Amino acid sequence: MPAIFIYIAAALAEIAGCFAFWAWLRMDRSPLWLLPGCASLALFAWLLTLVDSDQAGRAYAAYGGIYIVSALLWLWGAEGVRPDRWDMAGVALCLIGAAVIFYAPHRA
Repeated sequence: MPAIFIYIAAALAEIAGCFAFWAWLRMDRSPLWLLPGCASLALFAWLLTLVDSDQAGRAYAAYGGIYIVSALLWLWGAEGVRPDRWDMAGVALCLIGAAVIFYAPHRA
């Protein structure tokens, strides 16, 4: 499976898991929200192990750009707040950085 699809799935799992904790602590939801939240966070961690990379740190760093895009999509879709031009500029910078990390011809 191409890394981009793994990163997108991992981002969705991470955001959903973190949102479950947010809902419990900040929105007074039931502690039962933590069960799917923990499962989602475990899925996130497992998905990142599927990325074809010799170094975990580079895989995580490249994933960061995808996570930021996903978080802003969550902001827009789930929370109803449309990202502004500064959000979009930040996303562009992060994606450029993630691409450099992921696609650069590293020596080791």
